Amino acid sequence: MAFEAILFDCDGVLVDSEIIYVDVEREHLARIGLKYELHEYMDRFQGLGSTDFWAALDRDYQTLGKGPLPETFGPELDAATQERIDRELEEIRGIKELLEAHDGPRAVASSSRLHRLTHKLQHTGLFPYFEPHIYSGEQVANGKPAPDLFLFAAEKLGIDPKAALVVEDSVNGVKAGLAAGMTVWGFVGGGHCHDGHGEQLLAAGAHKVVDSHDNLAGLLRSESTAA
Repeated sequence: MAFEAILFDCDGVLVDSEIIYVDVEREHLARIGLKYELHEYMDRFQGLGSTDFWAALDRDYQTLGKGPLPETFGPELDAATQERIDRELEEIRGIKELLEAHDGPRAVASSSRLHRLTHKLQHTGLFPYFEPHIYSGEQVANGKPAPDLFLFAAEKLGIDPKAALVVEDSVNGVKAGLAAGMTVWGFVGGGHCHDGHGEQLLAAGAHKVVDSHDNLAGLLRSESTAA
């Protein structure tokens, strides 16, 4: 089928930020006694809405018998993450070529806070390809894996959710897209993706998995031709 619009997650799909986030977060959490194996951390937290992410961390920290997360933890983590983003962040190879070739409606639908999301897109030169259709989990009641954000983006684009394609790199994102009634393709071209990542996305219900934006562009051409 030909899709009316494409809804892209940001981190790990448009920009190679997920590997930075995971590295900085695990490092800072270990300092306060919360140590997670990499696969455990990815499985639990990748793609999760911000509110749910912080609530889960707070619950884990309280099980250590230390009370709520330290008040300084969030600001310190934000500062360290921003420094790494500003120094290291790049777009994922092939995304600009794909966007140049794609002339249909599209949007970004990301769990990132809106100011962070905007900064990452501006930093990598991707902002003009999506503006004004850049949407954050902050703008809806429930973050991924709930469908709210994808449904919100579809409403803003004026399309039927069933005619939208979601491109996601996380299990929580795949679940959100499916709950919205959309076609979901998993993306495993980010630097954070590990062996078995694609299988996890398929097990979560992704209709297909692609490993690069070159391959994604080819699949989109095939779907358009078939339609």
